[in-house]
Amino acid sequence: MNSPKKLYLPVPAETEKIGKLVLDAAYKVHTVLGPGLLESVYQTAIKHVLTTGGTLAETEVKLPIQFEGVELESALKIDLLVEKCVIAELKSVEKMNPVYEAQLITYLRLSKVRLGFLINFNVPHLKDGIKRIVV
Repeated sequence: MNSPKKLYLPVPAETEKIGKLVLDAAYKVHTVLGPGLLESVYQTAIKHVLTTGGTLAETEVKLPIQFEGVELESALKIDLLVEKCVIAELKSVEKMNPVYEAQLITYLRLSKVRLGFLINFNVPHLKDGIKRIVV
C-alpha cells in the first residue's frame, strides 16, 4: 500500500528572491575564496555579502526544541538564517553525508522555515555542492 504524497504549496516569490540572494552570495564567496577553507570562513563571508547588500543574515541561530509543550534547551544552531525565511547549512567537506540533509530538513521543520540550501564549499564548481530542500 503506497502512502499518499504530501502536497506542498509553492514557495512564496519573496522567499524565492531571498533564496537567490543566498545563492548569489555563495557563488561570489566561492569564486573569490575557492574551496578548502573552514565552514566558519564561508559563513562569515556570506553574511558579509548579504548584510552589505542590506539583507538580514544571522549566523549560529539557536533553535529551541518544543517537546510535550515544553521548550527544551538544545545545542542546535542554524548556520545561516536569512530574512527569517531561508536557511543555509554550510559545509566544507570532502564527501557529503546523508545526515547533513536530514539535519537541514529537521532545522526547516522545527523552525517552520520552508526553503533551505545545503551548500558544500569544498568542490571545484559550487553548482555541484548545492542541494535545495523545500518542506
